Amino acid sequence: MIIMPVKEGENIERALKKFKRKYERTGVLKELRARQYFTKPSVTKRKAMQHAVYVERMQREEME
Repeated sequence: MIIMPVKEGENIERALKKFKRKYERTGVLKELRARQYFTKPSVTKRKAMQHAVYVERMQREEME
């Protein structure tokens, strides 16, 4: 459960924006979408490997 302390006199739009940001960081929605269908472990491993390769390339390009 997400608890958002709202300061007195704080704008409601600002508090809502903080809540949305905090909610997104928890990864609840991402996990919910992932659980809607079954993915084989081999597919999960393959995607993780592809992501790792992508991240590695981005870091190398950043250093050059």
